[in-house]
Amino acid sequence: MASSLAYRSVVRRVWRVSSGSRPAALRLAAVVLVALASAGCTLQVPAHADAPAQGVVWQLTNERLDLHGDWQRLGVNELLLQWTAVDDVAFVAGAGLPAPRVPDWVRIADEPWARGVIVGLAGYSDEKKARANVAELVDRSLKLAAVRPPVHITGWYFPVEVDPTWTDAPKIAPLLARLPRPLWISVYDNGNIGGAALAAWLASWLPRDVGVMLQDGCGVEARGPRAARDYADALAARFGRRRVRIIAEAFRPKEGGGFRAATADELGPQLDAYRGYRVYLFDGPHYVSPALVDALLQRRRATAH
Repeated sequence: MASSLAYRSVVRRVWRVSSGSRPAALRLAAVVLVALASAGCTLQVPAHADAPAQGVVWQLTNERLDLHGDWQRLGVNELLLQWTAVDDVAFVAGAGLPAPRVPDWVRIADEPWARGVIVGLAGYSDEKKARANVAELVDRSLKLAAVRPPVHITGWYFPVEVDPTWTDAPKIAPLLARLPRPLWISVYDNGNIGGAALAAWLASWLPRDVGVMLQDGCGVEARGPRAARDYADALAARFGRRRVRIIAEAFRPKEGGGFRAATADELGPQLDAYRGYRVYLFDGPHYVSPALVDALLQRRRATAH
């Protein structure tokens, strides 16, 4: 709470000092956010529990760095960056990796769907390579955290996904201890061992101050929304509701291979089932278009009557 008050106080001063110059104010505000984050002020944004979604995921690629959307219409106010460096290329400068192109972080920080940003750290797009090089990725992540993007940071995400088939997963626990807090990881279960078994497995090794992002599995057709909610409830019973969030997969398998965007009738039941949790749409720019946002809102209005 104190850090939130400090943030609001400083931002008010920024706008007064800037004398109505919006670009200057945004740049100064970005500097302020970095300074606050450097002091440990990872600030929370209020949740909209009744909204269809609260967050949106962005899987950064060099081909898609100009991020735009209207996800705030669904209630989204927090952006989850999957990573800020992947496959030896960074999206922030100064971290010791090539950064040929970086997003317009200042503009993104002013978007209504990015009032808070969970900053993804270093990863590899190949899961096997990522899991085999966790120590290296932690070292890279610490460098990324030191030069963090100028956004309102609400947490950190380590993009090495875990699942019960990864027998060496418990070995990453001491490495996670080196990373900044609040820290999140994501977990999936394509083998359908059940929510209680998944929770027990995680509890056997995951540090107690690391949060869990549950990949719901609907996009890969591992389970339906009701079963995914049962998984989330089992995790919440073990770890507490505040430590569990849900990633809603906004895609479906495409005939012939690959994936397509989910329809409103496919994604809507996921969002309905997860009410009470903070829900993050995966991923916004690839699958959650303005047309899909419209369709979800129309469906919501229709089912409300």
